[in-house]
Amino acid sequence: MGVIVAREGRVEGGHVARFTIDNAAKLNSLNRALAEEIVAAAEPLASDPELRLVILTGAGDRAFVGGADINELAILDQTSAREFITLVHRCCDAFRRLPVPVIARIDGYALGAGLELAAACDLRVASDRSVFGMPEVRVGIPSVVEAALLPQLIGYGRARRLLLTGVTIDAEEALSWALVDAVAAPERLDEMVERFAGTILAGGPQAIRLQKRLILDWQELPTEAAIARGIDIFAEAYSTDEPRQMAGARLAEMRARREGRE
Repeated sequence: MGVIVAREGRVEGGHVARFTIDNAAKLNSLNRALAEEIVAAAEPLASDPELRLVILTGAGDRAFVGGADINELAILDQTSAREFITLVHRCCDAFRRLPVPVIARIDGYALGAGLELAAACDLRVASDRSVFGMPEVRVGIPSVVEAALLPQLIGYGRARRLLLTGVTIDAEEALSWALVDAVAAPERLDEMVERFAGTILAGGPQAIRLQKRLILDWQELPTEAAIARGIDIFAEAYSTDEPRQMAGARLAEMRARREGRE
């Protein structure tokens, strides 16, 4: 049981980190010790200036994260319940607030806390054998913390269906709901993840960080304040020469194409 953080091959402007939650024998379920390890391992990523993207996954091929460890849930009292669920929130929030995009690579079960963790990511790519659900009401507790993100992703009607019934849905239905962004056969899952990663890495490193910060602001600000915040972020983009360099390269490419047609 533990966490594996691997920095993969360098890309332009930095590197990519693959973050693996490894409790495969228990469907990567979260207990207190594992949750604390996740938070501790995620914190250094937030301060890494060369980080461009994180791919979050679970060990093995049975689960992304199968939920909170039911053995731990069964022994909580009112005080320890508050402490435990706050720790689950810290796990989710650590990835939601990373300054770079996070792709959830989902193969197998994403249930309860696992679906909340996936919802906290920027993109979700799943294998076609994946299963999604929020079964907490079936063990006597409500779905909380990052379950609050679900209505933004899938609407209140579908969120109510998941939260009030505890039913699970398959990958095809999750895709139709926009709960996930893409579905692939298990043997092509990594290829699909890399396709999404490549499109993100094609953007300017600073621009992507600014865009993620702005998206988080949009989720929390009234419309007029969100628009005003965008003006500030746009101006901040010109604090480096990234816009000049990338726009100049694009103009040169357009001229070359035009001259090639003439």
